[in-house]
Amino acid sequence: MPRPDNSPLVDYALAGLERCWLPEFGRWSHIYHLDNRETPNESVPPSDLFYTINVLLGFARVRGVPEAVNLAQVFYRNVAQLPKFPVSKYAYGAALWAGAELRLDLPGEVVTHIRSLLADHGNWRAQDIGMIVVGVVAQAKLNPREWSSTATELFRFLIDRYLSRSGIFFDAAYGLRRRFASFATQTYLTLACYAYGEFANDHRAIETANRCCRKLIALQGPNGEWPWFFDAVRGRVVDFYEVYSVHQCGMAPAFLQPAEQCGVSEARAALIRGFNWIFGQNQLAIPMLVPELQLTIRSQVRQRELRSKRRRVLRAVRNSTFGINGTLIDPADLTVRRECRSYELGWILWSFGHRLDLPELTHNKIFSDALKTTTSRVL
Repeated sequence: MPRPDNSPLVDYALAGLERCWLPEFGRWSHIYHLDNRETPNESVPPSDLFYTINVLLGFARVRGVPEAVNLAQVFYRNVAQLPKFPVSKYAYGAALWAGAELRLDLPGEVVTHIRSLLADHGNWRAQDIGMIVVGVVAQAKLNPREWSSTATELFRFLIDRYLSRSGIFFDAAYGLRRRFASFATQTYLTLACYAYGEFANDHRAIETANRCCRKLIALQGPNGEWPWFFDAVRGRVVDFYEVYSVHQCGMAPAFLQPAEQCGVSEARAALIRGFNWIFGQNQLAIPMLVPELQLTIRSQVRQRELRSKRRRVLRAVRNSTFGINGTLIDPADLTVRRECRSYELGWILWSFGHRLDLPELTHNKIFSDALKTTTSRVL
């Protein structure tokens, strides 16, 4: 049911999240399959937990939260389970961030676990340190005595070990895999730089984020595609695919808004180009939405790589070794990955829950029409 405080885009994402809800577990699902199976939701607990916390982060920016959603209850139930499952380290960063945004304290045992993780950050993946820096900074805004020194230490390590001369970020602090970085790497570390820069009034952090944003915008595809895989040393695209919907309508907008606010004049146009990819301005010329379910379609992918990443890895190594730029391929060789993941909708809430300045996106007819036939359910 549309809520007057929300844009149609936000209510579309909220309706989709109702479909991804797992009432027996009190969390959102790992995958909602779009292949008409009888039970479309698939649960993978470590992923469910992270996705749920990511969704809760998005809710922190929603003006009209559905009455049926008890944010505190969902937060405590799921954050408390993090140490019990083999979750990625960045899930703890998401918990710190979401807790700060929702003004909810993390359980003591989870904070203790996080402290032990922070003591050994020597070779974290980029997504780990990026999300944890954002989370620690968010906590430091509320409790500077407890968290400020940690934020500064981690940010200095980020700049020292993850920033490439090309302007984009490495995937790790050390190792051969380091130079092959994903779009998610760039998202989390750019957000970390903006967060720390604002918190500490650190102009170098802001300029580092701005430089990365300008580099990514220069590498954006002709249809607004955000490439998936980069050679951080050369500052080049080594493979565009998969092109993920969440990057187009959720994650890129998350860092492009602060980029625009910090003087990257081209950020707004890049955000709109990327979002229009969702509406059908893409290689397959199809909307990456399922209006009748209020969900997104996960990605456009090479047909031969729908079930295996091996070819993609080999291609990235080859392109990097020989300095070959990744390019778009014939659309006839592409297909779509017919699934939706709840965190994708969570990123939409975070990036657009508070925005009223992009009505061509947030109030697009496809969202308002999709909501006319939506029957609200209780989570």
